[in-house]
Amino acid sequence: MNKVGLTLIGLAAMSGVVAGCASNSAPKSRSDIVQTAPSCEDFAVQIYFESQSSKLTDEARSVLKGAEALATGCKVASVRVVGLADAVGAPDANLALSQARADTVKRALAKMGYGDAVLEGAAGDAGATTISGEARPVRRRADVMFDLDGRLR
Repeated sequence: MNKVGLTLIGLAAMSGVVAGCASNSAPKSRSDIVQTAPSCEDFAVQIYFESQSSKLTDEARSVLKGAEALATGCKVASVRVVGLADAVGAPDANLALSQARADTVKRALAKMGYGDAVLEGAAGDAGATTISGEARPVRRRADVMFDLDGRLR
């Protein structure tokens, strides 16, 4: 078969694909859209911060919105927050920073409707170094645990 024949076969196949796509019409109403029921399983998210900061980043806000979406349609039994810090700086300052991070996340959760979020604490820089003594920057975060108790009815 020559190049022209292969090209025509390719074009015919593509037109079938395009025609197949075009034949799928958009849902006519909201009830035509099938929605997956929420799993309502406990989950946790990590909210990361810049070094020496307790200010929420755009990424952190996005993570919180994603967590809210995961909890939608579920009974939220509790939301717990723990603030963490890396091992850079004085231990007292790191403890205060981890507390500030937890407070910031708790306030953001309250604005989202989770005003009863429990502040489990601030770990400061405890455990923020490896066995070799290297600082772990991934500790610049707050951990948020969502405890779910089934679906809303």
